[in-house]
Amino acid sequence: MFAIIETGGKQYKVTEQDIIFIEKLDCAEGEEITFDKVYAISSGTGFKAGTPTVEGAVVKGVVQKNGKGKKIYVFKYKSKKNEKKKMGHRQPYTKVQITSIVG
Repeated sequence: MFAIIETGGKQYKVTEQDIIFIEKLDCAEGEEITFDKVYAISSGTGFKAGTPTVEGAVVKGVVQKNGKGKKIYVFKYKSKKNEKKKMGHRQPYTKVQITSIVG
Protein backbone atom coordinates (compact mmCIF):
# COMPACT_ATOMS: atom_id res chain seq x y z
CA MET A 1 0.00 0.00 0.00
CA PHE A 2 1.31 3.44 -0.90
CA ALA A 3 0.04 7.01 -1.02
CA ILE A 4 1.06 10.21 -2.75
CA ILE A 5 1.00 13.22 -0.40
CA GLU A 6 1.91 16.89 -0.66
CA THR A 7 3.75 18.93 1.95
CA GLY A 8 5.98 21.95 1.62
CA GLY A 9 5.04 22.40 -2.04
CA LYS A 10 6.47 18.97 -2.96
CA GLN A 11 4.86 15.58 -3.57
CA TYR A 12 6.10 12.35 -1.97
CA LYS A 13 5.28 8.71 -2.60
CA VAL A 14 5.16 7.02 0.82
CA THR A 15 4.45 3.60 2.28
CA GLU A 16 4.06 2.58 5.91
CA GLN A 17 7.31 2.68 7.94
CA ASP A 18 8.99 4.96 5.37
CA ILE A 19 11.31 7.68 6.62
CA ILE A 20 11.15 10.90 4.61
CA PHE A 21 12.96 14.22 4.83
CA ILE A 22 10.53 17.09 4.19
CA GLU A 23 10.58 20.88 4.42
CA LYS A 24 10.83 22.07 8.02
CA LEU A 25 7.57 21.93 9.98
CA ASP A 26 6.83 23.66 13.27
CA CYS A 27 6.58 20.40 15.24
CA ALA A 28 8.55 19.00 18.17
CA GLU A 29 10.33 15.64 18.15
CA GLY A 30 8.00 12.75 18.96
CA GLU A 31 4.90 14.70 17.93
CA GLU A 32 2.37 13.02 15.64
CA ILE A 33 1.38 14.86 12.47
CA THR A 34 -1.25 14.17 9.82
CA PHE A 35 -1.07 14.86 6.11
CA ASP A 36 -4.53 15.47 4.66
CA LYS A 37 -3.48 16.44 1.11
CA VAL A 38 -3.50 12.88 -0.25
CA TYR A 39 -3.62 12.81 -4.04
CA ALA A 40 -3.70 9.05 -4.61
CA ILE A 41 -3.87 5.78 -2.68
CA SER A 42 -3.01 2.31 -3.89
CA SER A 43 -3.83 -0.81 -1.91
CA GLY A 44 -4.29 -4.50 -2.55
CA THR A 45 -7.85 -3.90 -3.75
CA GLY A 46 -7.05 -1.17 -6.27
CA PHE A 47 -5.92 2.36 -7.03
CA LYS A 48 -7.84 5.50 -6.12
CA ALA A 49 -6.92 8.94 -7.48
CA GLY A 50 -8.47 12.12 -6.13
CA THR A 51 -9.88 15.15 -7.89
CA PRO A 52 -7.74 16.89 -6.63
CA THR A 53 -7.51 14.99 -3.32
CA VAL A 54 -8.94 11.71 -2.04
CA GLU A 55 -11.76 12.47 0.40
CA GLY A 56 -11.34 11.00 3.89
CA ALA A 57 -7.79 9.85 3.22
CA VAL A 58 -5.17 10.66 5.86
CA VAL A 59 -1.50 9.76 6.23
CA LYS A 60 -0.12 9.84 9.77
CA GLY A 61 3.51 10.15 10.81
CA VAL A 62 5.77 10.82 13.79
CA VAL A 63 8.45 13.51 13.80
CA GLN A 64 11.83 11.95 14.55
CA LYS A 65 14.15 14.91 14.16
CA ASN A 66 14.45 18.54 13.11
CA GLY A 67 17.79 19.48 11.61
CA LYS A 68 19.81 21.06 8.82
CA GLY A 69 21.20 19.48 5.68
CA LYS A 70 24.77 19.55 4.41
CA LYS A 71 26.21 22.95 3.60
CA ILE A 72 26.31 23.97 -0.04
CA TYR A 73 28.41 26.83 -1.30
CA VAL A 74 27.21 29.45 -3.77
CA PHE A 75 29.97 31.38 -5.50
CA LYS A 76 29.15 34.44 -7.61
CA TYR A 77 31.87 35.81 -9.87
CA LYS A 78 32.11 38.55 -12.49
CA SER A 79 35.15 38.42 -14.71
CA LYS A 80 37.40 41.45 -15.15
CA LYS A 81 35.53 43.36 -12.44
CA ASN A 82 37.36 42.01 -9.34
CA GLU A 83 33.97 41.06 -7.96
CA LYS A 84 33.35 37.75 -6.21
CA LYS A 85 31.12 36.60 -3.41
CA LYS A 86 31.05 33.28 -1.55
CA MET A 87 27.95 32.30 0.40
CA GLY A 88 26.89 29.13 2.18
CA HIS A 89 23.45 27.68 2.83
CA ARG A 90 22.08 24.84 4.99
CA GLN A 91 18.49 23.84 4.24
CA PRO A 92 16.40 23.01 7.34
CA TYR A 93 14.41 19.75 7.28
CA THR A 94 12.08 17.59 9.35
CA LYS A 95 12.62 13.83 9.46
CA VAL A 96 9.27 11.98 9.58
CA GLN A 97 8.46 8.27 9.88
CA ILE A 98 5.13 7.30 8.31
CA THR A 99 3.07 5.21 10.73
CA SER A 100 -0.25 4.61 8.95
CA ILE A 101 -2.19 5.26 5.77
CA VAL A 102 -5.96 5.52 6.23
CA GLY A 103 -8.27 5.79 3.26
